[in-house]
Amino acid sequence: MLTFALLYRPNNKIIYFIMDLMKIIQSQLTDVVMDQIAGQIGGTREQTTEASSGVLNTLIGALAKNASNQDGASSLFNALEKDHDGSLLDNLSDYLDPRAPHPVSERTANGAGILSHLLGDKAGMLAQLIGQQTGLNKEGALGLMAKLAPVLLAALGKKKNQSGFNISDLMGFLNNENQTMRQQQLEEQRRLEEEQRRIEARRKQQSGMGNFMKLLDFDGDGSGFDDAMGMLGKLFRKK
Repeated sequence: MLTFALLYRPNNKIIYFIMDLMKIIQSQLTDVVMDQIAGQIGGTREQTTEASSGVLNTLIGALAKNASNQDGASSLFNALEKDHDGSLLDNLSDYLDPRAPHPVSERTANGAGILSHLLGDKAGMLAQLIGQQTGLNKEGALGLMAKLAPVLLAALGKKKNQSGFNISDLMGFLNNENQTMRQQQLEEQRRLEEEQRRIEARRKQQSGMGNFMKLLDFDGDGSGFDDAMGMLGKLFRKK
């Protein structure tokens, strides 16, 4: 899910931090948990699992963008200390069950608030795109995003407490991730541009073939293919 090509080399803690963070999240998103979420957002387990990958990538990218400078990293670090210490993961089923009393504070479980802070008015558009890719409707994808946002911050807070990383370590990770996301975006943009060039080349080739077939339409019936085959037949008969 994360790319390790541009790891923050000076501090080995960052390497282990990136790997362990994803292990924490993946260990929480079991089949039982995915079934529980799927039932609430109106999707299947397969759709929900596939969409979760896109949601987590989106949220990690947003974290990297919003907190890759000193002020942003300090704000996130303070939020981890005050509201996202990882305890949400100790009672994940209760957190996900709207009928159960929440095991954590409202600020900790406020997925909509986290989305608003990270994504602003882009949350709805991103939910629609994720839904289109996975078959979920927009409301279901947005609900999934709101449920996973506190889980991501809880995993980040738990890893912080386990490894004892500081603001400088956090900035190293986020700056690295921000650079990685930018590189991936550039590569995707180049891929799309190349695909667009191929489509345009095929369109021109097909257009040229169409004009060629029109030139061969000697009898005016609109079918240059028949006339072309007639010409080839005459050539072979001469031999």
